[in-house]
Amino acid sequence: MADASKTNKFLERGGAWVLVQFALMLAVIVLGVVFPGDWTCWPLLVAGWVLLVTGGWFGIAGIKVLGRNRTPFPQPRDDSELIQQGIYARVRHPLYTSVMLGSIGWALIWQGWPALVLALALIPFFHAKARREELWLRERFPGYATYEKRVPRFLPRWRSSLPKS
Repeated sequence: MADASKTNKFLERGGAWVLVQFALMLAVIVLGVVFPGDWTCWPLLVAGWVLLVTGGWFGIAGIKVLGRNRTPFPQPRDDSELIQQGIYARVRHPLYTSVMLGSIGWALIWQGWPALVLALALIPFFHAKARREELWLRERFPGYATYEKRVPRFLPRWRSSLPKS
């Protein structure tokens, strides 16, 4: 009976999203290694490393700011707080951004098309997962709707430093 309760709690918090995400991430890694390209296209290699490093930066920045609020589940913990500083002042889901950029970068480094196709499939997956997570966040945090309007989901808005004419 306790196992069924744990399973239900896992699924209620969004555990299915976590399992699918893990499977997709692992598949991108494996497909890159198993089906590599010929590595002759240096621009793809360079772009891959830039995306991989940028994705890593988003991930580290997100983990650093989240602290004890971090959870693998899309449903926030009962004792969590709404984080709006650091990278979260620029994007609402930097950890998802990290996985997307890193996965695409990995596929480009290996120049494996199966890995790239699957890495690109992470984009609609994370849009769907973020939409579900944001429903829970709006329920949990009254200020989330305002935050959501102010801060983009995955990529920061680039503000021009030039004065408007």
